[in-house]
Amino acid sequence: MNNDPLVSIIMATWNRAHFIEETLQAINSQSYLNWECLIIDDGGNDNTLELITPILEEDKRFTFLKRTKDYKKGLPGCRNYGLDRANGDFIIFFDDDDIPHPQNLEICVKELASGKHKFCRYQRAVFTNEFDYNFDVQVNFLSFEIGTNDISKMIDHTWPFNSCAVMWSKDCFDGLRFNESLMYAEEWECYSRILSEEIKGISIKKTLFYGRKHANSNTGEFWNQNPIRLNSKKNAVRLITKTLTEKGRLSPYLFKFLAGLALSFRDKKLLDDIVKIAKPEISQKAFIYFKYEVYPIWAYFKRLTKRWNIL
Repeated sequence: MNNDPLVSIIMATWNRAHFIEETLQAINSQSYLNWECLIIDDGGNDNTLELITPILEEDKRFTFLKRTKDYKKGLPGCRNYGLDRANGDFIIFFDDDDIPHPQNLEICVKELASGKHKFCRYQRAVFTNEFDYNFDVQVNFLSFEIGTNDISKMIDHTWPFNSCAVMWSKDCFDGLRFNESLMYAEEWECYSRILSEEIKGISIKKTLFYGRKHANSNTGEFWNQNPIRLNSKKNAVRLITKTLTEKGRLSPYLFKFLAGLALSFRDKKLLDDIVKIAKPEISQKAFIYFKYEVYPIWAYFKRLTKRWNIL
């Protein structure tokens, strides 16, 4: 009997036949062997299943599932379905077009084995076109602890918490799931709820995941001003403001940061909602509305200053 902890890899997929085989091969090359990979199909209509059937038949650790109607279409619904089906001690989310480092699971499990930490965060790199499989396999790296008091660094992305760059203890998701109304920034909102509790994790300074950069990703669509992704990010801001306010963790800095997102979106309704939820002091409220009015001028001079510095 294998006494090593079981890792549940949850992978949502939708029409990624041109990428997913390479991703599954990278998972199959993991140095850590006790894992299950739940591939959750979100209603795709390409030949993904036909393509990966030989892999499924050869390695029973891979399981192909179709998202049921009990879960909404989209990445959050697929991940929630995967969470409800997962048997692992640890949970990790991999995307269907990326490449995990072959030591990814092994290193994370070792870091979490003592039970002192509930999650292991690591570094993520991006690539385009063909992937270079020349991995750094050194096992010596720096690390630091992350606690609830560090939540601001996750919210403002000082320490990015990409969905594929964290391994979680399964109990982090006890009574907690991804918000299925969100079509972007769902992990940002979900992880803010986890970190708002009394929890400790470890962050290691080693790249263990490689994200494929292309315009058809959710992130690519967001930066291309896709309205669905933009509105989802705004709703995530509202939800995070609500969570932090209810947990007593909305510091003046975080209020300023979240309100600043509304300023950058030039969305008065979003700013009004943040203020209504957070109920800031009168001075904070007055300052943020003043900044909203002068923001176009401030942003113009900021861009101008940046140009001068470059020149």
